[in-house]
Amino acid sequence: MAGPIEHYALLGDCETAALVGRDGSIDWLCWPSFDSEACFAALIGNEDNGRWQIAPAEAGFSSSRRYCGDSLVLETRFESADGAVTLIDFMPPRGKASDIVRLVRGDQGKVRMRMQLVIRFGFGSAIPWVRRGQDGERLAICGPDMIVLRTPVKTHGENMTTIAEFEIEAGQTVPFVITYGASHLPVPEPIDPFQALEDTKQFWSEWSGRCSYEGEYRDLVMRSLITLKAQTFQPSGGIVAAPTTSLPEKLGGARNWDYRFCWLRDATFTLLALMNSGYTEEASAWHDWLMRAVAGNPANMQIMYGIYGQRRLLEWEADWLTGYEGAKPVRIGNAAHAQLQLDVYGELIDAFHQWRVADLKLDGKSWAMECEVLEHLAKIWDQPDSGIWEMRGDPQHYVCSKVMTWVAFDRGIKSAAQFKLKAPVAEWRAIRDKIHADVCTKGFDAEQNSFVEHYGGKYLDASVLLLWAVGFLPPDDPRMQGTLQAVEHNLIVEGLVMRHDPRRHPGENGQLEGAFLACSLWLADAYVLSGDIDKAKALFGRVVEIANDVGLLAEEYDVEAKRQVGNFPQALTHIALINTAHNLTAAKSGEKKPAMQRSK
Repeated sequence: MAGPIEHYALLGDCETAALVGRDGSIDWLCWPSFDSEACFAALIGNEDNGRWQIAPAEAGFSSSRRYCGDSLVLETRFESADGAVTLIDFMPPRGKASDIVRLVRGDQGKVRMRMQLVIRFGFGSAIPWVRRGQDGERLAICGPDMIVLRTPVKTHGENMTTIAEFEIEAGQTVPFVITYGASHLPVPEPIDPFQALEDTKQFWSEWSGRCSYEGEYRDLVMRSLITLKAQTFQPSGGIVAAPTTSLPEKLGGARNWDYRFCWLRDATFTLLALMNSGYTEEASAWHDWLMRAVAGNPANMQIMYGIYGQRRLLEWEADWLTGYEGAKPVRIGNAAHAQLQLDVYGELIDAFHQWRVADLKLDGKSWAMECEVLEHLAKIWDQPDSGIWEMRGDPQHYVCSKVMTWVAFDRGIKSAAQFKLKAPVAEWRAIRDKIHADVCTKGFDAEQNSFVEHYGGKYLDASVLLLWAVGFLPPDDPRMQGTLQAVEHNLIVEGLVMRHDPRRHPGENGQLEGAFLACSLWLADAYVLSGDIDKAKALFGRVVEIANDVGLLAEEYDVEAKRQVGNFPQALTHIALINTAHNLTAAKSGEKKPAMQRSK
């Protein structure tokens, strides 16, 4: 059975990622890329759906773990009555093939260990044909996929799994390596696992050394940046929202979505997290991915795309999987890609404006594309949409969506003025001002002195907090201060911000959904801009204390069960953490501009 979500650590090679539990079991891996079918799916099923565990053979051991410095090399220390062993797990930066290396190092005494490798392709549904290779390796083949296991330890087959039992003494190190290859190609060449360890450490040391942030939260920022880098698909520059699918927003619930795709909504926040931390190369790669993904008719722009920019992300259910702790259905693909969500237009234009201000090189055709986008947006900004939270009910006139259309025209106007770009500025200014007036008239509830979720509504949602980040109104405007008070009164539970107003959305079966961690950090940013630094630091600390023992955060936190929920690790949460850390550091030095506003 899979462990609590927060019991997992992340491994990755910047093309895919694996999750390994405190018990030494890798319970999730899609190979060869983030959006491939899983070959280890125990996380959302059971061990028969695929996993790879290395741990002491006898029960009763304890474990502790850490990442080796600023890297994705994980060290798990097992202690038992017989001694102590360290399991070193990592994925070398992708070469010709993708590998997972596991080194079992004896530290004290003599410990009997057990290795169980359960390979199930097709999200846990397909049992491979396993045979011995010419050099003693084990080959697991099913359809187009092949996995090769190499180890000096003797292995044997048992109940459609590969088993090894061995003893490890202090001073010994035993390697295990699995490698992915296409089944129609020659068997991938073996790697030197010990040299791979040094190369992987060197890769992460050099990458982490480029970080320009030196504030008091550097360790937190660095771990979040490494997590973001691990969720970047190196060949294209796209960044997946999470490497997992169907980890539930509510334990036992049905709101289970596939997050192994790239959302436009995260564009500006992602750019600023990277750019402000010194990672201009990654920021430029993200820009290039965006350009390719949205190329074409602006009317066909989607809210999310595949890792290469694919548009068709058909959603289906893997009904043979039991789901994480029984949360069903398990969904593959994401039907929300076809929704109209107006906010993404603002995200896109704002991201390109931030690139220009940062003096990063832009494609020469980007301005023409932006003008086409704004020409299309001028025709549709007043339509109802599905909103930032991808609601699957009737479209509404969501306040956040309308504000982000205002952002699109506002940033277009600023880019034209600051960089002397040809544009119908007078027309854009008239539309921008019309949208602003529309939001202030229809999206503000005078009775409770607050902006609300959608026009004509009485309830709030956490997306109103983005009004601070994008500079829709001055922070000291009475309407902004009233909204801040309404958020504090209606959306905060156990010190964290709920995404939806509990008065309207009590959750499934009357149980609250998890607190949305990025929203709590958006409130901290609003506090910074409002000058309440103590509140901002306290809220930032509340989120940080939820991170697991290796610094990772999911999408949400169940305030009742006291557990992380949702897909994991969540890029948007870590991006928000990076930006809030920058904001707090800037505020300490006398600045008060949140990350998304820094270059306005």
